[in-house]
Amino acid sequence: MGFFSPEDGSHALDLSAREASGLPIFGVAVRYPAGHIVPMHEHPHGHLIYADRGLLRVEAESGQWLVPPTAAVWLRPGVAHRLVVPVALQAHGLFAREDVCARLPATDCVVHVSGLLRELIVALTRTDDPAASPERMRLLGALLAEELHAQPALPLHLPWPAADDPICRVCQALLNNPGNAATAAEWAGRLALGEKTFHRRFLQSTGISFGKWRQQLRLMSSLTLLMQGMPITQVALASGYDSHSAYTTAFSKQFGQPPSAFAANR
Repeated sequence: MGFFSPEDGSHALDLSAREASGLPIFGVAVRYPAGHIVPMHEHPHGHLIYADRGLLRVEAESGQWLVPPTAAVWLRPGVAHRLVVPVALQAHGLFAREDVCARLPATDCVVHVSGLLRELIVALTRTDDPAASPERMRLLGALLAEELHAQPALPLHLPWPAADDPICRVCQALLNNPGNAATAAEWAGRLALGEKTFHRRFLQSTGISFGKWRQQLRLMSSLTLLMQGMPITQVALASGYDSHSAYTTAFSKQFGQPPSAFAANR
């Protein structure tokens, strides 16, 4: 959250009035069209980003997150990020003062959005609520902080190498085509590295192995296809899996539910 949509001139959000309110947690809601990209920016506040539909992609130097409507991404104060909007949606942004952040997640992450947390997010980002007295908003913000603290982190983060790291070229190519079947040996050859050196460099650059990173990318990218209603077998093949069953097994292990259950709740 940082800029309005093209329909509103794409200018940066002006949060000065809300900051002046003195509320420890305040929010805004912005509608973005499909294909919109909010450029890299940062906030001095802790930042919770939630979208009401589709899959919002949040990118930062440290990694990328895919955020379905059942989750929200939490970013610490000062973390530069940009938003990629694949389908038209309304994004809700909550901002927390630094003193409040001490009770919130200490790392950037994706958290589960419970029914209560979703209602609190919507209430705190409404600007047309006649009952939105400062005291009520302060109480809602305090309850949101408690509920957010209780939510589990979800495996929707993809670590990303530094921009000047040659491994970044591999990651970007796979992001552009998650089904790319090139082996580690082939990627190593393209970077003029030995295979063992490539594996070592990849682990150093991302914190996880090449095989685990690629599987995580494929599974995260497949969420977008599932949300679009593509049949699961086609999703599996497009994501680089040989069969429906192999994809379902990997998906269930990563997300704790089969792809059919995720697709049913889109």
